[in-house]
Amino acid sequence: MSSGEVIMLTEKFTFDPKVGIDNPALVITDCTDSVWTPRPRLCILKREEGDTYGFNLRLERGSHGHVIRNVVPGGIATRSGLRDGDRLLEVNNCYVDDVPHPEVARKIKLSGQQLCLLVLDGEEYEQSVARGQDLRLLSGTLDEEPCRPPRLCHITKDPASGLGISFTALEGEKGRFLVNMVNGGAAEKAGVCKGDHLVWMNGAMVSHLTHSALSRMMKKCGNSITILVIDGESERIYMRRKMPILPAMAVPHKLPFRARKLHLISGPEGYGFLLRLERTPSGNTYHVLREVDSGSPAEKAGMQDGEILLEVNGESVDSLRHEEIVERVRLSGKQVFLTTITQSGLGYYNQLGLSPLLFCDGEAAEKKNRKTEDVQLLPKDANDFCNSKLYTIEKSPLGYGFHLDSFLQGPGTFISEVVFGGPAQRAGLVAGDVVLEVNGKNVEEKCLDDVITLVKSGGNSLCLLVMDQISYDKKKEEEKPASNFTDREVREYQL
Repeated sequence: MSSGEVIMLTEKFTFDPKVGIDNPALVITDCTDSVWTPRPRLCILKREEGDTYGFNLRLERGSHGHVIRNVVPGGIATRSGLRDGDRLLEVNNCYVDDVPHPEVARKIKLSGQQLCLLVLDGEEYEQSVARGQDLRLLSGTLDEEPCRPPRLCHITKDPASGLGISFTALEGEKGRFLVNMVNGGAAEKAGVCKGDHLVWMNGAMVSHLTHSALSRMMKKCGNSITILVIDGESERIYMRRKMPILPAMAVPHKLPFRARKLHLISGPEGYGFLLRLERTPSGNTYHVLREVDSGSPAEKAGMQDGEILLEVNGESVDSLRHEEIVERVRLSGKQVFLTTITQSGLGYYNQLGLSPLLFCDGEAAEKKNRKTEDVQLLPKDANDFCNSKLYTIEKSPLGYGFHLDSFLQGPGTFISEVVFGGPAQRAGLVAGDVVLEVNGKNVEEKCLDDVITLVKSGGNSLCLLVMDQISYDKKKEEEKPASNFTDREVREYQL
């Protein structure tokens, strides 16, 4: 029998007193209590350094959702219960069915050596979509009591009170430890809370450790320690769902290093830095940013000499040759997004066994500095513009105070420069934003000259609808029509 809809037939006897008990009426009815409910599966994947998880993630024409394909027989994915054709609902307790495909693949790659996937059989998924079911309800996260995420806390020893933390083994529960803190001490300042349970320390899960082994680890930690903790009630919910608690799920607190996203707008002399392939004393090779010119776009974006390049426009450089990276920067046109980290920062994350891209600074600071106006003029269902911002700029005797430029490849206009102290900066406009509308008219497909004409014809007041470059790229990716699909899939990631 298939795993699809099953209608249970139940025999029911109704007693007719006029006829008597010897002649009951047999009534066969559909059991209304039997409601078809799809059953998601939780798959826990663990791999060794250098191994792959043994499956591909695809988008396919004629199919909905993120599709699991090419599950290697006998591989890690197969042993975890993953099956060909499954649809992905969650990655590390994060719902991803409505998340852009490249971002989902990125979440998986950044998870490290352990991965938690919630999947649904392909046929059940398609039936659920056809019936209009809310797939979020299948995950169980909406109908359960609130579950707070774990916290990744870096504690630096205080000269007077030390780390301000100790651990007590929970009686009768191997590998489970309660956190004890000094009030106002270093641990509390690092985000550790009273009643927390310890999950992970300096890259090692503590579930297999004895209290004496944990104490020895503490003595070797030196002046700082990084721990993963969670409150006891949330831990019970994770355990009830049989879900591991991973650093990739955590909210970071006081981490000493963060990767940074840099937004560079090319000047007359280019970006003003060199990219070199360098070998470290340990024998590893990295793409290193060097010779940052004074006053250059690179320096203005915050680039520092000696930083290591991690991503170009959101694409990891791990598998790229040096020439391919340079080509991607060149093809990016007059602006580029680079993700970087210091060499000390990379060493810190390598020691913990974590990707430096898990916790990244950059966009939050930029958004914090913007004085924006919520877009109330858009219809409620205008999902295409959900990350856009509307600016009203009053013209000064010197103009609006910003410059426009166009993309080298294809139509599109972006803010290339915002004059310091001008009307545009006071309104909150930011260099690099992509222009979607000018005074209510869509300009995404218009050439630069037409956009400039619209701006000039606006009088003394101008309304610009803009979107940051990353959100705009995601929007265009999602808008690609089905006719652009290949016979089998749009994009495939080997994981």
